[in-house]
Amino acid sequence: MGLWDPYDVMGEHYQTHAADGAYNAHYDRPAMLSCVGEVAGREVLDAACGPGFYTEELLARGASVEAFDGSAEMATLARRRVGNSVDVRVASLDDPLPYDDDSFDLVLCALAIHYAADRAATFREFHRVLRAGGRVVLSTQHPTVDWLRKGGSYFDVALETDRWDHIGGAQDVRFWREPLGALCAAATDAGFLIRGVHEPLPAESMRQSWPDEYETLRQRPGFLILDLLKL
Repeated sequence: MGLWDPYDVMGEHYQTHAADGAYNAHYDRPAMLSCVGEVAGREVLDAACGPGFYTEELLARGASVEAFDGSAEMATLARRRVGNSVDVRVASLDDPLPYDDDSFDLVLCALAIHYAADRAATFREFHRVLRAGGRVVLSTQHPTVDWLRKGGSYFDVALETDRWDHIGGAQDVRFWREPLGALCAAATDAGFLIRGVHEPLPAESMRQSWPDEYETLRQRPGFLILDLLKL
């Protein structure tokens, strides 16, 4: 069983939550899309695409997009969102990706790398499918936040479990916690240059509907974004 399996169960409940949720719609997506920048005319892979929010937005911005997710239910929801304009596949971050070498200008991977059992192998696959000069832009949970929540040594690499009680019933969601240095080393060992490490602030759109979350994220990070370049 993969760490993405709970998303098969959460299905449309997760899609509804993420559509306007504080951390998805008003934190991760604005920050990631700002970091990605101009994509018109580019060939983009939406890696671990979930229900297709990024896929849809990348299309609207003029990109040619392919997408995949480890959850068959998430892939179905993404296909429903974007129709026949995108080839959405079921594929895992833990396996060789079903794409040719040098196929893409950009890989976008939002809030998913912490589900990959071997992050170094995943980065090698991203490197393989990118053209020279291509980028990976990925977001993940901030390692200091997970350390403070879970305890132990910050330098532990550990498989953790969160209990999600608010999205379609209780689900145990497992993910990998590791220090920032280990995550960055996995990327650079795969051949990437780190262009930027971003600790985003929440979008102003969060302030009115989610004031408590807004104030929290103005004071301490929730997510981390890596901007990586294939030389």
